[in-house]
Amino acid sequence: MILSDKRILEEIDRGTIIIEPFDPGCLGTNSYDVHLGKYLATYTDRVLDARAHNKIQHFEIPKDGFVLQPGTLYLGVTLEYTETHAHVPFLEGKSSTGRLGIDIHATAGKGDVGFCNTWTLEISCAQPVRIYAGMPIGQLIYFAVEGDIEKMYNAKDDAKYSNKTTKPVESMMWKNTF
Repeated sequence: MILSDKRILEEIDRGTIIIEPFDPGCLGTNSYDVHLGKYLATYTDRVLDARAHNKIQHFEIPKDGFVLQPGTLYLGVTLEYTETHAHVPFLEGKSSTGRLGIDIHATAGKGDVGFCNTWTLEISCAQPVRIYAGMPIGQLIYFAVEGDIEKMYNAKDDAKYSNKTTKPVESMMWKNTF
């Protein structure tokens, strides 16, 4: 079950959903619009290794925007910091973003109950496109959880993406054992 706008507001009042900054004008019928933060990052090496800690280089999006290029993976970050303590958050691209040929996530659209952070975006594009800090980039949808939670994401010792940040975070696949 997807939460409606009224239910999202109720959960914000209860403190089970936190969105900072919160703007009522960004609340849709059953979603909340999130915006692109001011930082992007790219990997420093062209060939990535799933077993290695692949380094990234952060940079700030200039006031006059930044042109994304096809064939490059950009890591972005949401302006909004969120916490979700009783629901499963899903981040999806906005249709307006998709119609510009921008994908905001490769596979990681679902958050976990207990996720407390900004969202790192895996941005790619179909053709060159200029983007801007603060532009609407996606929407959060909240699903109800059935059953009790054994351990919230933010309470797990092995949670790889729980350090609060305002910048995109590189893959932590290298922390897995395989």
